[in-house]
Amino acid sequence: MVAINCGGLIFHDIQAIIFDKDGTLEDSQEFLRNLGQKRARLIDAKIPGIGEPLLMAFGINDNNINSTGLMAVGSRRENEIAAAAYIAETGRGWLESLTIAKEAFTEADQILPKSTPGSLFKGSQEVLKYLSQAGIQLGILSADNTTAVQNFVKYYQLNDYIQLEMGVDDGLSKPDPELFLQACHKLGCKPVRTLIVGDSPTDIEMGRKAGAAGCIGIFFGKSEAEHLQLADVAIAKLEEIKVL
Repeated sequence: MVAINCGGLIFHDIQAIIFDKDGTLEDSQEFLRNLGQKRARLIDAKIPGIGEPLLMAFGINDNNINSTGLMAVGSRRENEIAAAAYIAETGRGWLESLTIAKEAFTEADQILPKSTPGSLFKGSQEVLKYLSQAGIQLGILSADNTTAVQNFVKYYQLNDYIQLEMGVDDGLSKPDPELFLQACHKLGCKPVRTLIVGDSPTDIEMGRKAGAAGCIGIFFGKSEAEHLQLADVAIAKLEEIKVL
């Protein structure tokens, strides 16, 4: 176990650190924005007039994506349900609405396949290597699916540093603390000896509810970190995580 200094705050007796993926290690905002726009357009083609409200629900405004919005932090299932809810407001039955949403999401995936992950945020690989060499267990817990997490780790050759590749496939979703507890169990580490690092309030809430040793928020490229006010500390780059 080691002590971690982050932004002047010291976390003692740390065994593991669990990272979010999108917005924390991977710069995926452009892909997520394009995917959300395509989903909305496909549904709008079937139900004219619903496209703009869907974009707002997804957290997309012109060429910007809200880092705390549904596309950025929600699971695929949560996005499907939100889309189906808007479709149902047009008078369609719930099962029909879900079918329309699922079909549009599947078609969007075919049009915009994520053949390669988004770029790594600067310094991410170096920090993961540094922490791993200090004897810290490292994991990724993402709102993306597990296959996408595995592809990300493989593509950037992070296997030597990452011991857990975990996504949201069915059932639970962030900020349910059970996800964090499951991740800790798979790593073989206690929650009270495990830090969580994420760019979203859902990561922070999940860690707090699960009794994490500490919650570190990260706000790459943003002028403020108000959405991370419940984090123990908020940082602008991963290099601020130091082993004492």
